[in-house]
Amino acid sequence: MGRTYATSGTTVLGAFDPLDAIADVCQRHGLWLHVDAAWGGSVLLSQTHRHLLDGIQRADSVAWNPHKLLAAGLQCSALLLQDTSNLLKRCHGFQANYLFQQDKFYDVALDTGDKVVQCGRHVDCLKLWLMWKAQGGQGLEQRIDQAFALARYLVEEIKKREGFELVMEPEFVNVCFWFVPPSLRGKQASPHYSQRLSQVAPVLKERMVKEGSMMIGYQPHGTHGNFFRMVVANPTLTCADIDFLLNELERLGQDL
Repeated sequence: MGRTYATSGTTVLGAFDPLDAIADVCQRHGLWLHVDAAWGGSVLLSQTHRHLLDGIQRADSVAWNPHKLLAAGLQCSALLLQDTSNLLKRCHGFQANYLFQQDKFYDVALDTGDKVVQCGRHVDCLKLWLMWKAQGGQGLEQRIDQAFALARYLVEEIKKREGFELVMEPEFVNVCFWFVPPSLRGKQASPHYSQRLSQVAPVLKERMVKEGSMMIGYQPHGTHGNFFRMVVANPTLTCADIDFLLNELERLGQDL
């Protein structure tokens, strides 16, 4: 069977593929549809934002990392399958006789290590179960909705301030933007503008790390030079933290 891969929440831009449309193609051609929802899968817990994953129920397999947006303890990863024929065990359960002897005095079905990819790793699902038990579905939903609200606050503040430029309108909680220092403002038409702008983020990253004030990632993407990628996911963030972020970038970059 051929395979098709889709993504719900890309690493850099936080983009979501149109799953229903992709599933239509896969159904028509008999393709296995795998969705990488490691980053964006937790959005399903939000009644307000779950539309971003419309169609994910049609996937044959889904990867999901609760340790990302939900902030479950590292590591907490899940592979979800529509298949009910114990496919994972058939692929990975080799009944290695040096670990999982089949002639034990107890039920060998208890040897769970032969039924998972990780074998001797910790039981990831227990971390998720405990957190869900403590927070409840409503608590986790509020955490996700708060992240979206703070990301929107950051976007609106960026639009108000001179020297900040969005790479794109975000779909998710990844807010990608450039800080344009005073020396480059109004010079978009100059021949080396893009090259000089791409050098700003690394300098500011060095300054903020040495100051010990912030830690924000940056990267290029396609034809775009280096820009900052602020992921608004920490459940303890506030609007005051967002204001500090923008003020600190202005302070650190005022002489560039």
